[in-house]
Amino acid sequence: MKYLQMKGCEEMKKLICAKDVEAAGKQGKKVYHIDCDTLITPSAKDAARACGIEFSTEAPVCEAKASEPAKACQDGLDSDMIYNVFKAMMDKGLLNGLLDSFSNKPYVADVDCGGLKVVRGNTVKMDVFDTGNPDHKVFYQEIINANDGCSMNAGFITIEGCTFDWETTCEELYHVVEGTLNVTVNGKVYTAHAGDAVFFPKGAKLAFGSPDKMKAFYATH
Repeated sequence: MKYLQMKGCEEMKKLICAKDVEAAGKQGKKVYHIDCDTLITPSAKDAARACGIEFSTEAPVCEAKASEPAKACQDGLDSDMIYNVFKAMMDKGLLNGLLDSFSNKPYVADVDCGGLKVVRGNTVKMDVFDTGNPDHKVFYQEIINANDGCSMNAGFITIEGCTFDWETTCEELYHVVEGTLNVTVNGKVYTAHAGDAVFFPKGAKLAFGSPDKMKAFYATH
């Protein structure tokens, strides 16, 4: 490929001749990428037809083997190419999960203007629940509250291998998702397993815990 300087213009023009096209054909290329500053000689056009090569002004697409890390095109990526790739991914919803993973939000939810809210359970990030004992492994995350225009609160709680005292300040309902929930009231232990539901009236004094790892969905009012 040669470069020519056009008269009355400082811009250098790229010149493609027949040898350039023939070399590309030997490499197995079927598309010869050019830009608007490229001049193609008549002999180069004839050679392209003979080799089955097409000239294209579109940016080349990077190719990478599945077993190898993706590599940038030899000529680099321009801003338009990057924009088009990300726009296509956004249109297909392929970036949602990636962006959410870097988000500080406690969970991912779909919210309708009418008030409907769908919380994606596998995205919920649990916070430490203070039982007064720093050695306790108790975590929770509230997913429904007054910010949603709701008169009750709801969320998830996990308890692992510990028991703590608890006094309810409102009505509480728990649905055990996994593990074992032990509740001690008036010296008697009540055990709930996965699939069971437990209700506590307001003002109840109890011991709340699990011998293994318990996860429950709760709602309070």
